[in-house]
Order: sequence, then C-alpha cells, then structure tokens
Amino acid sequence: MVQDALFIFCNKHRNKIKCMYWDGNGFWLLYKRLEKGRFQFPIRDDGIATITKQQLRWLLEGLRMEQKKNF
Repeated sequence: MVQDALFIFCNKHRNKIKCMYWDGNGFWLLYKRLEKGRFQFPIRDDGIATITKQQLRWLLEGLRMEQKKNF
C-alpha cells in the first residue's frame, strides 16, 4: 500500500493549484491561488508527470520546472 503520495492539479488559467497529499490514513488538501502571474505547470498529452521535490518548489514559486543549466 502507498504510504505517501502527492497529486497536483492546475486549473485552465494556471493561476490556481490544488495539491492532495495522501498520508496513509487520509488526504490533506492544499490550495494556492496567484494574485498575479501563472504557474509554469507542464502540459503533457497524457496529463501525468512525475516531478522531484525541487521541481515542486520551483512550481510553487512560479518558476519553470525545467531549469536551464549554466556551464
């Protein structure tokens, strides 16, 4: 059985995000709405993506999840 899981949903205008966190016993609902700007939410054909903790931080800060690498 899955112990921890996080499901993230974004609205069509990409200014609202809902996160449902499963802690093994029930769901926590987290909601964030931007006053200005948009979340850089990835758009995929199948609607499913696996992201890292760092990518989640970038997403919630309004940054792109795919950061450019500086060499």
